[in-house]
Amino acid sequence: MSTIEIAGKTLELDADGNLANLSDWNEDVARELAKGEGIEELTDRHWQVINYMRKVYQENGDAPSIRKLTKESGVDTKELYSLFPKGPAKKSAKIAGLPKPKGCI
Repeated sequence: MSTIEIAGKTLELDADGNLANLSDWNEDVARELAKGEGIEELTDRHWQVINYMRKVYQENGDAPSIRKLTKESGVDTKELYSLFPKGPAKKSAKIAGLPKPKGCI
């Protein structure tokens, strides 16, 4: 496993580069993970998706697919791709501190 240094803490990452321990996540960690993904600032719309991802994960034990995100998060496909370019489900899960969704490659 690899690690990342955020706010003076060393956090473990899984094989996909996502946080290995869900308890390591907080909003400051999310902001730093976002910067690592090329997203300089998390807007209210980003947080809407991130919070939805975390809610679904807590309920089901898996992050939602892109299809579920577009149908239920309140953010349409086009906007998801503008918020989280090049793989919105995978990227938003990473920033939300969750494992990569099962449907993502």
